[in-house]
Amino acid sequence: MARSRSVNEKPKNRRQALVRLWQYLYKFKWLLLLCLILTITSNFFALIGPLLSGYAIDAIQPGPGKVIFAKVFYYCGWMLFFYFVSSIFNYVISILMIRLSQKVVANLRKEVFEKLSQLPVGFYDKHQTGDIISRMTYDIDNINTSLSNDTVQILSSVITVIGSLIMMIIISPRLVLVFLITVPAAIFLTKFLTSRFQPLFAKRSRLLGDLNGFVEELVSGNQTIKIYHQEEHTLERFDVKNQEAVDAYYNAEYYGSMTGPSVNFINNLSLSLISVFGAVLFLQNALTLGNLSSFVLYSRKFSGPINEFANIFSDLQSALAAAERVFRLLDEPSEVQDAPDAFVFEKVSGTVEFSHVDFSYDAARPTIQDLNLTAKAGSVTAIVGPTGAGKTTIVNLLMRFYDPDAGAIFLDGHDIKKATRKSLRQAYAMVLQDTWLFTGTIWENLTYGKTSATKEEVEAACQAACCHEFIMQLPRNYDTKLDEDGGSLSQGQKQLLTIARAFLLEADLLILDEATSNVDTQTEALIAEAMKNLMIGKTSFVIAHRLSTIINADHILVVDQGRIIEQGRHQELLDQNGMYANLYAAQFEK
Repeated sequence: MARSRSVNEKPKNRRQALVRLWQYLYKFKWLLLLCLILTITSNFFALIGPLLSGYAIDAIQPGPGKVIFAKVFYYCGWMLFFYFVSSIFNYVISILMIRLSQKVVANLRKEVFEKLSQLPVGFYDKHQTGDIISRMTYDIDNINTSLSNDTVQILSSVITVIGSLIMMIIISPRLVLVFLITVPAAIFLTKFLTSRFQPLFAKRSRLLGDLNGFVEELVSGNQTIKIYHQEEHTLERFDVKNQEAVDAYYNAEYYGSMTGPSVNFINNLSLSLISVFGAVLFLQNALTLGNLSSFVLYSRKFSGPINEFANIFSDLQSALAAAERVFRLLDEPSEVQDAPDAFVFEKVSGTVEFSHVDFSYDAARPTIQDLNLTAKAGSVTAIVGPTGAGKTTIVNLLMRFYDPDAGAIFLDGHDIKKATRKSLRQAYAMVLQDTWLFTGTIWENLTYGKTSATKEEVEAACQAACCHEFIMQLPRNYDTKLDEDGGSLSQGQKQLLTIARAFLLEADLLILDEATSNVDTQTEALIAEAMKNLMIGKTSFVIAHRLSTIINADHILVVDQGRIIEQGRHQELLDQNGMYANLYAAQFEK
């Protein structure tokens, strides 16, 4: 489930997004160069057509029909040839650009996925899962569509506009003066409208990401929704978010679609002016009928791409807004890299010490304050306290998902902030409250952290974790395929599998975070036995709400508001008659 609302995102520099997209394209510069050569050649052949058309019209002179039509057919035949070759080249260009865009998008998607693996845990605490998925799917697909279609059209349009302008100047420089009025008008209008609808595309992408995040929450929390009979209320909330996304999409497309018709009107105005002034020049014998016809065709080729560009400009803006969201994700600060001389944990004994540790997710609300504790090698340290006391934060600090704001944490006397994260995390095995199993076989899930494990090692781990028996009752035993999140298994069975997976790691330290909170009493006893086997010889940290699972812990810490307010063994804490005694009484007294 998404953990928090997505932060608001404002549109930034489109030019920067365009430059960065070009950098991805430039990696395939030879393929891009081939497309450019073919585009120039294709447009060159297409630009010959109107000139030949004018020659064909001028070939119609009084006289024997045979002579007239021989020249007409001659020029028309060459026109068909050049247009046919141009069409073939355009087809090849389309195929090459699709291939090019797929290569770019594949690289971009790979970079995004790699970035997601490098981001700190704090990033996922602040962003909706659906919004992150939306950037990797919808936004990148949007970029792909623009690269494969719009890039070719824009490139072809530029060449056509330049070529048509040159041909028109050659035919009649005076008629070209018409465009001194219409082209600036089209540019001004396009720029004016663009400044109005640019932010709308960024808003559309953001709201679609919010909608995806909301849907992801509904799917993952479907049972809870039904239990609390919130179907109708949930649908109402969905309708609101869906309408917001629809309105944002409509507004972006509505204002974006205004550009094309507006520019098309100016282009039609230029055609009208050309017809009027061209007729005057024809009557003055300053222009032949064929030249006038060619000029009109070139004017359409000149203004047509401008109109097409205006029509695809909204799509381009949408793609750039999507690119901004993707690049914003790529620009997120990665987890801080280890120093070159960072210490590497190899074999650890397991002594852990917190020394005057302060930490807060929000500077205004401290989570951990002046925390001091020592866990001896091979000991079991239990951490209890009310919700929000800072128990899970201690685990996050142990694993360096976050670093302390002040103070230090030591493992075997070494400051973990000066050690490599990889060697530190490899020293720990973790069993969490939320069991995570992926789509694959039970064997693949069990050996996730140790792919080289033998059959004997896997079965021994499952025997110790008390799950071998139920695995052997499944249709294909260890080769039984699990669906997403192991949905075909009970919660207790999934938890036992995660314990077996932790067994296989053979780590020297162990973290158990509310590992029995989601199961019944009978399953809890089974899991408790599995955890007891798992903790043998390991420095263990156990976070538990059910105090029955930590009665035999070597050391119990009672945490409240980020501070250790009580510590000792089970009976010692009961004798103190403080918070621990109250928590214990609340769970067990009749």
